Amino acid sequence: MTQGIKLASSPFSTSFIRSVRIGPFFLLNNVFVAPMAGVTDRPFRQLCKRLGAGYAVSEMAASNPRLWASDKTTRRINHDGEIEPKAVQIAGSDPAMMAECARFNVERGAQIIDINMGCPAKKVCNVAAGSALLQDEKLVGHILDAVIKAVTVTNNVPVTLKFRTGWNRQNKNALAIARMAESAGVQMLTLHGRTRADLYTGQAEYETIAAVKANVSIPVVANGDIDSPEKAHHVLQITGADAVMIGRAAQGNPWIFREINHYLRTGTHMAAPTIAEARKVLREHLLDHYAFYGEFTGLRTARKHIGWYVSDLPGEEIFRAQMNQMQTCEEQLAAVDYYLASLGHDQDYLDRGAVTINAHPFLLAA
Repeated sequence: MTQGIKLASSPFSTSFIRSVRIGPFFLLNNVFVAPMAGVTDRPFRQLCKRLGAGYAVSEMAASNPRLWASDKTTRRINHDGEIEPKAVQIAGSDPAMMAECARFNVERGAQIIDINMGCPAKKVCNVAAGSALLQDEKLVGHILDAVIKAVTVTNNVPVTLKFRTGWNRQNKNALAIARMAESAGVQMLTLHGRTRADLYTGQAEYETIAAVKANVSIPVVANGDIDSPEKAHHVLQITGADAVMIGRAAQGNPWIFREINHYLRTGTHMAAPTIAEARKVLREHLLDHYAFYGEFTGLRTARKHIGWYVSDLPGEEIFRAQMNQMQTCEEQLAAVDYYLASLGHDQDYLDRGAVTINAHPFLLAA
């Protein structure tokens, strides 16, 4: 398998702007945000959708009913005010539990159920869930049948599947899983171009995604290492996939969705956000985040988002060290606003490669 791709190898084409349908839902575009534990909560999903993501799936919700009443699970399946369709990702290894979990979420407003068979985390794989399921194709079939019967047959709620290319590089079975899923009634596949053993190391490969797309008739979404408009365009081109899904590249950069959409339409790049827009977007994100989690949890969980936003900007290490010591949301919000203001005039672009800090940055302030 080829590791990585050469972005300049093919001419630009706008033919990769596609309409993607999941059951009754026609998605806004074919640039999606990936479900990421601890990241794609409701405030972040809403922000990504406002900035151009055509589809977003919730963080992974456990199938164990003993966890359904926990604060973590309650927040993960909270879709209040979210742009439709409202999609919930579920994970587990017991078909009956997975079916009941799917029904539970549909009763609470989920309009699409996504089954996780892609997460490589040890705490997930150690209970034979996530990508660990790829080792047991018979069990995969039972889970797919149980969930689809629970919500598609009875409630007409579509089921999708997110998975990896296999357990390890010697045991790649994505094509078999894809065919099984399509036969069972899964309505969209998202394939990460790594095996479970790869975790997030090395480079994603896309040949397996191309093979899956060539062998099924349902929509296929390409995932893995898509971090720029050019990369998104090229991955669509070489895989034939219907859509791309952006994960880590969206952390601290929710503008990537509109940038990719613009590039797919025009072949040209959008300007980076201005400092004024960055301040506005981050302020709105933090206020939504605080309201969602409350003061104590919101203050602490916002730190990782802020760190991603300021990554590679001047003075970021000193800023983050000081910001992490702040004890109220008001202090944290004010510090972020002051830091961004120190980077230049409001009309200046927030270009990570070119921005310089002003003469009186926050870190010199009393």
